[in-house]
Amino acid sequence: MSSNSRRSGEKLNPPLRGRRLVLSARQLRAHPITRCFLGPAGERGANLLEYALVLTLLLALLFGVIDFGRGLYAYHFVSNAAREGTRYAMVRGSTCTSPGCPATSSDVANYLDNVPAGIDPTQLSVTTTWNPGGSASCNGVPNAPGCVVEVAVSYNFNFMLPFLPKSTVVMQSSSEMIISQ
Repeated sequence: MSSNSRRSGEKLNPPLRGRRLVLSARQLRAHPITRCFLGPAGERGANLLEYALVLTLLLALLFGVIDFGRGLYAYHFVSNAAREGTRYAMVRGSTCTSPGCPATSSDVANYLDNVPAGIDPTQLSVTTTWNPGGSASCNGVPNAPGCVVEVAVSYNFNFMLPFLPKSTVVMQSSSEMIISQ
């Protein structure tokens, strides 16, 4: 038997061209890894269709979670901004002697416009009210110590995903504190 002849049970070694392995169509069908992707003759391409559908749903779910995470971040910022604005107004009452005292509504709004990270400051609305509800402990001057200051913050949030409604979601939060100085 010559060295070029093959026995019937011997496997064929695929030829190497360069650094790539080249397999014939017969070898691809027989290979255990590619055999699971081929399927029966009548179902060719069904795996690709199933993969496309599942991948679409998986990516929609993934990006939906990311977008709702953005929404939670924006809501967290809105509630934190209301507390920060109230704290800013609380320590800058009518008896405060530091620069920038006493605080006005525009001072609180400017302070909160400089704070946001990751949200659109043009969609932020800040309303400051001194002595809401006419507190009896206030001495006639609405920004005096002992009076109440309330800061209400609202933010118009837009989802980025195309399959969610294009309408804006208004996120609101408010905070009240007693003026200390």
